[in-house]
Amino acid sequence: MSYQVLARKWRPKSFETLVGQDHVVRALTNALEQNRLHHAYLFTGTRGVGKTTVARILAKSLNCEKGITAKPCGVCDACTEIDRGRFVDLIEVDAASNTQVDAMRDLLDNAQYAPTSGRFKVYIIDEVHMLSKSAFNAMLKTLEEPPAHVKFILATTDPQKVPVTVLSRCLQFNLRQMAGTSIIEHLQNILGQENIPFEPTALHLIARAAAGSMRDALSLTDQAIAYGGQTVNESEVRAMLGAIDQSYLYQLINALLANDGASIIAQAKSMEERSLSFEVALNDLAQLLHQIAVAQTVPDSIADDLPERHLLLDLAQRISSETLQLYYQIALLGRRDISLAPDEFAGFTMSLLRMLAFTPSESDLKKTLNKTPAVANANIVSTNTVNTSAIAAEAKTVTLPTVTAAEHQVVQNAEPTPIQPLNTPTSQPDVGSSDENAETQSFENINQTPFNGNWRGLLDQLKLGLARNLALNSALLSYDENTMRFAVQDKDKGLLSPMYQDKLSAALQQHFGRKIRLEFSVEGSVNTPAKEVAQEKAVAQAGAESAIEQDRFVQALINEFGATIIQNSIKPI
Repeated sequence: MSYQVLARKWRPKSFETLVGQDHVVRALTNALEQNRLHHAYLFTGTRGVGKTTVARILAKSLNCEKGITAKPCGVCDACTEIDRGRFVDLIEVDAASNTQVDAMRDLLDNAQYAPTSGRFKVYIIDEVHMLSKSAFNAMLKTLEEPPAHVKFILATTDPQKVPVTVLSRCLQFNLRQMAGTSIIEHLQNILGQENIPFEPTALHLIARAAAGSMRDALSLTDQAIAYGGQTVNESEVRAMLGAIDQSYLYQLINALLANDGASIIAQAKSMEERSLSFEVALNDLAQLLHQIAVAQTVPDSIADDLPERHLLLDLAQRISSETLQLYYQIALLGRRDISLAPDEFAGFTMSLLRMLAFTPSESDLKKTLNKTPAVANANIVSTNTVNTSAIAAEAKTVTLPTVTAAEHQVVQNAEPTPIQPLNTPTSQPDVGSSDENAETQSFENINQTPFNGNWRGLLDQLKLGLARNLALNSALLSYDENTMRFAVQDKDKGLLSPMYQDKLSAALQQHFGRKIRLEFSVEGSVNTPAKEVAQEKAVAQAGAESAIEQDRFVQALINEFGATIIQNSIKPI
């Protein structure tokens, strides 16, 4: 018997043996078991993920002589003939070869006839997106209302090119790309049953080269078996794929960390002598740097059986995360721009030398850091304290018109509170009240909570809408049981429109459960909630800028690389 390639020999013949498409298997299994069958299915996905395989298994499930089932027997005439590609009621059409409308009309004309030996006449149209517009139009009516004995199964790698009128008539399933671990496990199972020795690292290379396609992985495995003489070894698979030996990459990273430019050039020349692709080398270097970054962040995610696990963890401890990100970005840009270089060797070595040039040496960095004042943090704290005190002192100098205690209670200005967003309830000092009027002039809202004179805190509880701007720019001077007196600055007197005052009065009435009369006056300078918020933001911004400017790592970047601080980019936390 002639040799059969692995991709055909190990093609799944049932849903149980299908790998990596559990979501599709579950949906189709439930539909078959509940006899909820659609007349048209569309399977989408990249090459080699199982679209045609699922279509054939579905055709067997529909035509198995034991009945419609999610587990076809595989031994009846219908099942065996479908596996061999000889079932008369399974019509497979390659749309890429039959794009014209005439071919589609001939196919649809035959659809009206009953199946010869099966339960259903199943049409599998592969690469359906290749059909012409006229061919799609010709099949629309039949696709929408086909005969009861007809099932359409469409497959495509590019669903964007399928007309929406066709998509809407089909039950669509998107087959995922195969995960690398799924490919490796499947290859291990197949090679074990084929009695072919292999190295796990070789399967990792094949899975990476397959890029999510199980068919490509099996084809590459076939090629590796032939190349290696009935064995699958890492070195031979690397040579077959043109992949870069990982030892070169590890030596290059070690040379970068050692600031050894001579070793970097020597390694590059050694790679050139072996005619290795430098574009592939930069791609593999970026992948290795990504693995190191993952090892830094989540060490447990590195598989225990990975041969280079100890090397990855070692490099993850030796290289800083900032330097690692720098190397990764340079590798990506180097790979992108290598076609612009005089030759690949120049593009590759310049990328490595760029990494070397932008990597600060440990001794220089320590010298720079030692120049930074040791009391930087203390200065930051003291600066913030001084600024806060100065602003608080300025706030205390704001005076309000005095009102006699017999008439109403005077609201005293509170000192600025710690930095908080305006829409977050703040804890303000309670406003003191004269002993004579404490009982008669206490505000109470609907919930019987006394109002303590904290106007800014009250704003967060009111539903103000458009009147919020007026409330924020008004300073509460005094209040009694039925009246609140406010002052606004001269520049804000335009806010004193009747509409805004009515909305503010309505919000207060809703809160306190009784009508509140509002009185406004215009003053030169008053301490409004808006001014308090602005002062707090200024303090926070000054503190953030001071912290950035005096940070020793920022100073190191400025001194070493001539970096500049973009002031507008500094935001307080």
